Amino acid sequence: MRTFTDTAGRSWEVVVNVDTIKRVRDLLGVNLLGIVEPGNDLVDRLAEDVILVCDILFAVVKPQAAERNVSDADFGKALSGDVIDTATTALLEELIDFFPSRRRAILRQAWEKVVKVKARLETEAEEKARILLADPKLEEQLMATLSGGSSGSSPASSASPPAG
Repeated sequence: MRTFTDTAGRSWEVVVNVDTIKRVRDLLGVNLLGIVEPGNDLVDRLAEDVILVCDILFAVVKPQAAERNVSDADFGKALSGDVIDTATTALLEELIDFFPSRRRAILRQAWEKVVKVKARLETEAEEKARILLADPKLEEQLMATLSGGSSGSSPASSASPPAG
């Protein structure tokens, strides 16, 4: 069992078992077991759709939320920034641990590769951003844009006669 703490300071236990998988399927129509099916786009959907991830997380912790009288909306309000990453990691690691040992070992290796590549891509993006932000031309371009200055690519006047 893994946990995460939301921005309201509430700690949530992430447990993936048959009951959890069934609850997610029944509430959201999402088959968490599809993560291991060839050609299934669940991993891509989770990577691209933060709302889906938060909905799945709420379905996973729904019994705890009911005990605490925390609504779906209140739960969602307390998910942002690093909390989403931490909660998503907890969910995916619990899902990996749900599977039998042989499949779990392969999934764990795949997950470790994803984490490694994601970290590398984030580092490269940060470096590119630092280079861009350090470029003095950026400030000049921003000043020109924000002051309404011409960038040399203004559209033709609407009062111009049509080409003919």
